[in-house]
Amino acid sequence: MSTIELNKRQEQILEIVKDNGPITGEQIAERLNLTRATLRPDLAILTMAGFLDARPRVGYFYTGKSGVQLLTDNLNKLFVRDYQSIPVVINENVSVYDAIVTMFLEDVGTLFVVDQKNVLAGVLSRKDLLRASIGKQELNTLPVNIIMTRMPNITVCEKDDLLIDVAKKLIEKQIDSLPVVKETEKGFEVIGRVTKTNLTKALVALATDH
Repeated sequence: MSTIELNKRQEQILEIVKDNGPITGEQIAERLNLTRATLRPDLAILTMAGFLDARPRVGYFYTGKSGVQLLTDNLNKLFVRDYQSIPVVINENVSVYDAIVTMFLEDVGTLFVVDQKNVLAGVLSRKDLLRASIGKQELNTLPVNIIMTRMPNITVCEKDDLLIDVAKKLIEKQIDSLPVVKETEKGFEVIGRVTKTNLTKALVALATDH
């Protein structure tokens, strides 16, 4: 949104509405010595882009928002539920070797570990697995619950959280993804994941839409 460039006539319309709003489309057309039909596309663009607000039988208002403010408004409409992807989940008794194979085959950077009740118990990152494989441990017999990051030291999110808040958590914690969880009586059930790739897709979608 911040990259929208208005043409001269659109800028003139904005100035008129700023100084005289609420003002009807006919009154704007009159001031510019143009027909209402000629102005209709420009008014539609300015309204859809969020620079103007229109109310039936009242006219057009200037929203007073800059391109950056409009971008912020749109970021605050992006939710986890619309961009989350399928999580890759393993049991806490799985060996480190099997976890490495799973991570490679699924092509993910994070595995979510659940206990016997299918509740989130831990998280495994590439770094965790790399660290374990460098030592002298027997990877086939070493269970992942020995090396994983455990609850409650796991940052989670829910499907109704804003994507921008998840992005802040990823930056703050310096991690690549968060489990999307649903709270149950037993604990957190993993229902999805949000990664830096999901966030990139959301930004691209936002830019493409506008």
